[in-house]
Amino acid sequence: MTDWLARWQNNKIGWHADTVNRSLVDYFELLELASGASVFVPLCGKSIDMIYLSEMGFSVIGVELSSVGVEQFFVGNGLQYSVSEIDEFVLYRSDRIKIYCGDYFKLTAKHLLSVSAVYDRASLIALDLKLREKYAQHLAAIIPRDVRILLLTLIYPQHQMSGPPFSVSNSEVESLFSSAFKYRQLHCFNDIDNEPKFLRAGVDCVENAAYLLQKGRE
Repeated sequence: MTDWLARWQNNKIGWHADTVNRSLVDYFELLELASGASVFVPLCGKSIDMIYLSEMGFSVIGVELSSVGVEQFFVGNGLQYSVSEIDEFVLYRSDRIKIYCGDYFKLTAKHLLSVSAVYDRASLIALDLKLREKYAQHLAAIIPRDVRILLLTLIYPQHQMSGPPFSVSNSEVESLFSSAFKYRQLHCFNDIDNEPKFLRAGVDCVENAAYLLQKGRE
């Protein structure tokens, strides 16, 4: 947690992307959302993907530990916003986007009652091994039944580079989510040529993987 805040303070946020994620564009329709539905973006940082979702007519609920990241998101995108305190969070809110600034693990089901989908581009892979199981269990506990998740991960030889982002294998995704979610892999391909950070570190291969999950096993 301290390391995460320090990365934001020192602008060491190599995971941040300045363009909308291609997989979000390609697979968003699989979430089958009604007009105006709410999408939860955990560990959202200042992701431009939230702007894309709001411009598509959806409401966005994010959670982010760093106030630096949250404020950079609203100010950097020219959004007017209000700030209030709710439960153990500072809530930043604009027209279609609200972000709970605080600990993801303090979120409860009442904060996400309106959520119809989850978009995880850089949340699971931001966490080290010991936290990923806790993250998945908490997510299953706080989102409504039948919610669909678009999950994006990276797979690479972890010994060749320290995270974040961390490598999360196909088998780990199955282990983390199969007890509470139906899931299927949408793609998995070597994307090393589009990952300059990994190339500089001498990583041999980086697989870009995407999954569609739905809460409920029946």
